[in-house]
Amino acid sequence: MRSLHGMGGMNDTVFVLVHGAWHHSGHWAATQRALAGLGAASVAVDLPGHGLDAPLPTGYLRPGQPGLASEKSALAAVTMDECAQAVIGVLRRVRHYRQVVLVAHSAGGGPASLAAEQAPELVDRLAYLSAFVPAGRPRFFDYLAAPENATALGQGLFLGDADAIGAVRINPLSPDPAYAEELRRAYYHDIREDAFDRWRISLTPDLPMAVPATPVVLSRERWGRIPRTYLRCADDRALTPAVQDLMIAETDAAFTDRPFTVRSLPGGHSPFAARPAELAAALIP
Repeated sequence: MRSLHGMGGMNDTVFVLVHGAWHHSGHWAATQRALAGLGAASVAVDLPGHGLDAPLPTGYLRPGQPGLASEKSALAAVTMDECAQAVIGVLRRVRHYRQVVLVAHSAGGGPASLAAEQAPELVDRLAYLSAFVPAGRPRFFDYLAAPENATALGQGLFLGDADAIGAVRINPLSPDPAYAEELRRAYYHDIREDAFDRWRISLTPDLPMAVPATPVVLSRERWGRIPRTYLRCADDRALTPAVQDLMIAETDAAFTDRPFTVRSLPGGHSPFAARPAELAAALIP
């Protein structure tokens, strides 16, 4: 565990945690307990269309899941700005802390980055956990389709036509063992085998299309002035280390005044599930 001596402790720091696609605030719980053990407060955000109140496709919980591959998503009209505003709302409520650290995982990097661009005065440090950084290329899709991500797993998980549905849809409740195994290998290959089903059934099926598809434009004067860390997942099979490195390099080239501090974590795309104590320790400066 990293020593907190000379840092004034972490009692004056709060971590604002932004989940990735199909996840929600509850998935940060073990990491929050670990942060609390290090003396740090934390608040987890539910982005629009995620969490226990997320609207589900009408057939999702019915036998046979009728229409799941084609039904228009109730989240189709959700915008990137609405997602950023959800983050900003939490940041405003915790601004009384001396230091506010905004942490984004995976697709949550888009909304978190836009929130920091729109309200840089609310963020003292940014931390990207195997997350999209729109500094080099403005859309998450631009990096997902990059040659450096060609070996990523999980491409067979997506249902129907995302443009027509208005969401990137998966089926966490699929009864197909092969489908469940692809989901496990892509996102949770290093958690306990007996825990996987509990994690997957807690996911929601729809990621609003705006999150990976909307360009996010960042400026040197606003987002660029915030110190930032990239937590690189060394055995990530959903967002490869090569494309993580590409985002880091392109960001540093575009924003030369304040390059990333880079730390590597062992394991896959979801360290909040596999090794939350190590993740919490890595978040501490």
